[in-house]
Amino acid sequence: MPRFAFSLLAAFVAIPLAASARPLQPDDLYKLVSVSDVVFSPNGTTIASVRRHVAVAKDRREGTIVLTDLATGAQRSLTVDRAGVAAPQFAPDGTSLAFLAQDEKHHGQVYVLPLDGGDAKAVTATAQGVQQFAWRPNGATIAYVTQDPDPRKKAIDAHHDEVDLADDDYLTTSYTPASHLWLVDRDGSHAHRLTAGGWSFATAYPPSPPASPLSWSPDGKEILFTRVPNTRDGDAYRSQIERLDVASGKIVPVTGHDRFEGFAQYSPDGAKIAYLYSRDGDPNNENDVFVTDAAGGAGVDVSRKLDRAIYRVQWYPDGKSLLVGSHEGTRTVLYRLALDGSFTRLETGDVNPAWSFWIDAAIAKNGTIAFPGSQIERPTELWVLAPGAAAPRRLSDVNGATASLQLGKMETVTWTNEGYDEDGVLTYPVGYTAGKKYPLVVLPHGGPQAASVAQFNLLDQLLAAHGYLVFEPNYRGSDNGGNAYERAIYMDAGAGPGRDVMAGLAKVEGMGIVDTARIGVSGWSYGGYMTSWLMSHYHVWKTAISGAAVNDFVAMYDLGDANYQIGFSFKGSPYVGGNMRDYVAQSPITYAAQTRCPVLIISDTGDVRVPIAQSYAMYHALADNHIPVRFVGIPVSGHFPGDPVRQADVYTLWVSWMDQHLK
Repeated sequence: MPRFAFSLLAAFVAIPLAASARPLQPDDLYKLVSVSDVVFSPNGTTIASVRRHVAVAKDRREGTIVLTDLATGAQRSLTVDRAGVAAPQFAPDGTSLAFLAQDEKHHGQVYVLPLDGGDAKAVTATAQGVQQFAWRPNGATIAYVTQDPDPRKKAIDAHHDEVDLADDDYLTTSYTPASHLWLVDRDGSHAHRLTAGGWSFATAYPPSPPASPLSWSPDGKEILFTRVPNTRDGDAYRSQIERLDVASGKIVPVTGHDRFEGFAQYSPDGAKIAYLYSRDGDPNNENDVFVTDAAGGAGVDVSRKLDRAIYRVQWYPDGKSLLVGSHEGTRTVLYRLALDGSFTRLETGDVNPAWSFWIDAAIAKNGTIAFPGSQIERPTELWVLAPGAAAPRRLSDVNGATASLQLGKMETVTWTNEGYDEDGVLTYPVGYTAGKKYPLVVLPHGGPQAASVAQFNLLDQLLAAHGYLVFEPNYRGSDNGGNAYERAIYMDAGAGPGRDVMAGLAKVEGMGIVDTARIGVSGWSYGGYMTSWLMSHYHVWKTAISGAAVNDFVAMYDLGDANYQIGFSFKGSPYVGGNMRDYVAQSPITYAAQTRCPVLIISDTGDVRVPIAQSYAMYHALADNHIPVRFVGIPVSGHFPGDPVRQADVYTLWVSWMDQHLK
């Protein structure tokens, strides 16, 4: 189910706690190892995961697939430093492992590696690369999704390259072919197409959840997938679950919905289908879990009583309940959700399962759960939670080398505002001394359908290392407080959330630890939107950093990859009726001249999620009104730099700007 997010994801990287030695530095980013893409072997005794480290000289992250024995913790590396390694999947018989990796032309292909010895063999050779794949239950074949070749290639080579534009982002320069489904034997032979047409399989670009995965029926006769009408960015909301009969090629819709749905999965016995759908068909609401009969139909909303935005849904092996993940207060949590709507929160102790608009987790046949997770004092590691266990067990120590770093302590802060029970995360400066007052940086999260949680992130600790309190407030629109709280920003994008942030700030100030003459505000994406709104509506700020900020909703509608979908946050198009007034009233650019503090603006030049044109507009609005402003462009595509060197540069710039204005 497509949901365009406006969030700084790359900054939220965990670092271990330390009692002595030096504080954190931006270069410590290069020492971190991530754990992701967890999956159990069919017999449940082994876990495969991907571990990525930074290759500084190449300015990229390289991955290794590691097998971990569940009982002993023994580890075995299967691949070493391969580009694009992702998505390991055991063959149904457990004898081989398939995974994605880049070939010599830098296209992602499916490789199959025998686990009893031998080299990995590419079983696909697509010119456009494989986006996702899934083993057929009998293990004989693999289904995969790849983009079609461009039918206009010869014309384009001759410079007849005009392109029809519609609901596309402003950097679109060519037609994007549809993505479709193929089937190949496990030895790489007999590759053949299963679907075709102008419509497409759903794809995704960060920050968003991954594309909706394929789901085979247990008998291997059918595949569930998510279909979109075309490859235009703004039309991705028209997603619907369909079912392919592999033998006949017949495709039928499953639920009757024609938008906002995806992530369908057959139950273990094939009798039911679970999927995600925006509550009441409204994307301003939470993602809910629906369960329907395999024959089809909308089914029943089984998560409404849970009342949390659901990210990821997986069947337990018994087929009677589901594993789901969400935010709860300042935690990322897992639930076991029964088909009657009752639920049990799983005890993960002080470990937060990894979250990126998606919960990365796997379930073994005995109900044991594996997931990457982090603690306040420890970065992402591999954890397992056995059925009935009081806490998870850690199976890796890939970031133990960072244990000598000094970090600031972290705690949850709560307050009430306008009838809402609200919360946020407060990080203390390294070496905090009781009775002393410190400068403070307010750091609203992006999303806005996201949350600040009590796990460590790089930007927090870099600021704490420089002597700052860091306050990350959750505000209405966050996904950690129920549906009413999440949808409360409909037609109130900035004013209500702004009052929430200021109420939280007042609570922190009331603790007597803040130097109120030295407070800054900063954020990225929707956090940048909140920064731009707050810096013009309140004048307590000594400085501000507005990163990749949503400053103008009309520009978002016209130029961004969400384009048409922005209208769901309003009453429709800005060009219809009196809607333009609402867009203008809720856009920070309208109030930019009211800003009184120096501002740093940062944006990627090739950002299509939040186009840089809005940052140019904010720069001119501030400069023309004689407000001190610096505008820094990062010459890359994407919503935040994807390479580690530029990420470290952004963090260094962020902290140095605060040092310049708050010290």
